[in-house]
Amino acid sequence: MPSQFAVVRAISSDAAELAAVAAETFPLACPPSATEADIADFITTVLSQARFTEYLAAPDRTVLKAVGADGIIGYAILVDGTPYDPDVRAAVTLLPTMEISKLYVLPDRHGDGVSVALMTAALDHARALDAAGVWLGVNQEKTRAQRFYAKHGFERVGTKTFLVGEQLHHDFVMQRAV
Repeated sequence: MPSQFAVVRAISSDAAELAAVAAETFPLACPPSATEADIADFITTVLSQARFTEYLAAPDRTVLKAVGADGIIGYAILVDGTPYDPDVRAAVTLLPTMEISKLYVLPDRHGDGVSVALMTAALDHARALDAAGVWLGVNQEKTRAQRFYAKHGFERVGTKTFLVGEQLHHDFVMQRAV
């Protein structure tokens, strides 16, 4: 029986633990062609404790954490506002919008409902901010993640590229109304 957990907004003192969870979960989201060096570079530059400290302080970002008996077991990063990427701006039609930038759960908690709870909390947060829709990017090779998002009402609306280290990866842009 899986242990209980709660999804709440992360605070500045969570930065180190969020970075540790990110370092464990991000490699699972990468396609097989991603090199260990590129993954390590991405974790160092985008998912470090210092970067989580920035995300937690940024007025346009919200970090949600799923907390179990042993600490943080998953997280989501939400970004409010118009997408910077021109390919995403062209694809996303539900405005105002919010990006679900990251949504990761520790592998030993897959299937426990943690990702569903994080998604529900993300959608509730977008509604509370009067967003018309939410969007996300998902690697084109990660069919399990695509199925999860489709199950939660997301539809493919475009494509974009995503840089991990020195490798360019191809993502689907998916969106849904809130």
